[in-house]
Amino acid sequence: MKKKKGPLILIGVLVLLLILYFALSTWNKKQDSKEEETVKVTDLKTSEITGVKYDLGTGEMNFEKDGDTWYYTADKDFPLRQSYPKTVADAMGQLSADRELEDADALEEYGLDHPTYTVTLTDEDGTVTTIKVGNATGNDYYATVDDTEKVYTIPATSLDDIQTELDQIAQLDTYPSIGSGNLKKEVITQNGETTTYDSENEDQAEDVAAVAGGLGAVKLSEAADYSVDDADLAGYGLDATSRITVEVAYTSDDEDQTMTLYIGGENGSGDRYVMMNDSRIVYLISDEICNNILNQ
Repeated sequence: MKKKKGPLILIGVLVLLLILYFALSTWNKKQDSKEEETVKVTDLKTSEITGVKYDLGTGEMNFEKDGDTWYYTADKDFPLRQSYPKTVADAMGQLSADRELEDADALEEYGLDHPTYTVTLTDEDGTVTTIKVGNATGNDYYATVDDTEKVYTIPATSLDDIQTELDQIAQLDTYPSIGSGNLKKEVITQNGETTTYDSENEDQAEDVAAVAGGLGAVKLSEAADYSVDDADLAGYGLDATSRITVEVAYTSDDEDQTMTLYIGGENGSGDRYVMMNDSRIVYLISDEICNNILNQ
């Protein structure tokens, strides 16, 4: 009597499929593990970094930490956004590479003898770590640290957080949301004379709507001076004898609030110099918006 081969063949196919399944599963896990592996370029305790300096080819930017406060070294009165140097310290102090080159050539072959970018980190013990970034290679850059002569390829995105413009790192003043719905009163003082627009005065409804439109259009986004000295206020028309003072009463979340704007001279390009409350930042706001605020 012949034995039936069908079930044996099916069992054999099943065993083969199981072997293939486990082999593929093991291979995938190994690949995932490889993808998760990173090459450390720097491994610093970022909370202990007290100095961040870099040059991206447009001039050196330098920041230092005193206690818990970061300062822009060139101007300690500059309103530095405190999260900024910490972000750079975190990114550069824990920098990872796509790979480390084996048997790397001389540094000049990668543009690292005269680096395109240089980032220097200093910790609280005075230890200095210098990251040099050279030529681009695809979506990466060649990089090295200190004098190790090890060459890495780091993602170009590693440098995304590093800024070179002051307006990108400044902590500008927060301007309130003001409109005809929450403006209570505006008092303008100019050349010793005072003009008042009161929302409770029905005869001034049109004027109140006009000045509210001006106040609501203000955007504090462009600065002419980030930390003006008293001696320089006259140059902006913002000294006490020249400026126009605009005192604003409004409500926010059902709470009474006040704000003071100081409007100075024109810059010759369609803007006027403006300051807010006791801030030392001089902003640029268009003539048109200022004229609406003043109901001119």
